[in-house]
Amino acid sequence: MSIDYKRHPCFNAKVKGQFGRVHLPVAPKCNIKCNYCNRKYDCVNESRPGVTSTILTPSQALTYMDKVLEKEPRISVAGIAGPGDPFANPDETMETMRLIREKYPHMILCLASNGLNLAPYVEELAEIEVSHVTVTVNGVDPKVVQKVYSWVRDGNIVYRGAQAAELLLARQMKAIAKLKEHNITVKINTIAIPGINDHHIEEVAATMAELGADLFNCMAMLPNVDTPFVDIPEPGKKEMSVHRKKAEKYLPQMRHCTRCRADAVGLLGDDKTAEMHGCLSACASLPKVMGQNRPYVAVATLEGVLVNQHLGEAMRLQIWEKKEDGSFNMVEERPAAIPRGGPQRWHTLGRALRDCQAVLVNDLGDSPKDILSKLGVKPVTMSGFIEAGLEAVYSGKGLNKLKGRQQKCTSKGACMGGGDGCG
Repeated sequence: MSIDYKRHPCFNAKVKGQFGRVHLPVAPKCNIKCNYCNRKYDCVNESRPGVTSTILTPSQALTYMDKVLEKEPRISVAGIAGPGDPFANPDETMETMRLIREKYPHMILCLASNGLNLAPYVEELAEIEVSHVTVTVNGVDPKVVQKVYSWVRDGNIVYRGAQAAELLLARQMKAIAKLKEHNITVKINTIAIPGINDHHIEEVAATMAELGADLFNCMAMLPNVDTPFVDIPEPGKKEMSVHRKKAEKYLPQMRHCTRCRADAVGLLGDDKTAEMHGCLSACASLPKVMGQNRPYVAVATLEGVLVNQHLGEAMRLQIWEKKEDGSFNMVEERPAAIPRGGPQRWHTLGRALRDCQAVLVNDLGDSPKDILSKLGVKPVTMSGFIEAGLEAVYSGKGLNKLKGRQQKCTSKGACMGGGDGCG
């Protein structure tokens, strides 16, 4: 049975009374600061984007998904819409999407993003059949866009003003084009802000149509306390009708948006967020485990007998398992991602090893050690036979005895002690 994408109530108004959605709040961090956004305030009766009662880990989100479907089997869409940005939290986002896809293969998967860090993950999204992505685009002219945002953070660098606007726009355009190259349905959200970008909405719609976007959602800005735009009034229904009619010349309009919370659940016309609040909180108190099902161990090895490769040098990793009779079996080999890929390499590798509880290596740097550990893959540095390392990992005993000599690099870059290179 294939996925029936017509069951998405946000993209198909005809089924909004038949099917529902659940937003899984696994993405707390954000990489931009909108002048209309305040994520600090919350109550169960407050309904607006950026609000959630709690944060879930991917494994907690899967458990919550189970409970939601027991209560409301008409849920057809699992989405991530914050409360920050999914791709300011890419590991949690991708792990959650994979867990849901594996357990619920017919579920529609959906994401909402500002687009800043979206493009690098499009191939993975397509691989796990994330079919619908919403990108919030509040302008296509840097002079307009810079008025909407206080700052944009790319990695550890914070940009402001025109630089921030130009960076965000370039990333958004690239992400949307890439999504369409991979046949992913794209909805554009544009927040109408009086005196800031409301004169510019038609131009946004025209540009998004040129990029191949499928649907346009023009939303009225909600004034929020403790934000730069708190004194700007919310646009009225007549104003919004004019904006939508102009935008409709270029793209179909979504007119039934309910401006959902980051933990919204239920049908659009029959919301059950308050009703599921207790369940959400209970799931948030469960053990915080990323990647519950990890039967394998990855190994960096040159010949398949010894653990004798630095992780930075390994182009492929062997994947091993422990059989019921206690023996060990090499299951397959997997690419260890591209060399010199920066931190992104280790995030990609961590997701590729989502079914591995540990990786046996001769040595590795601090960055991959930290990133892999956070993704639930325990780095074990050792030298010696693979089976000794496997026995220690699966039994949980003797791990400290496995540690081999630390490799040292000379000023000329040669390695001393292990002879396997520093990578």
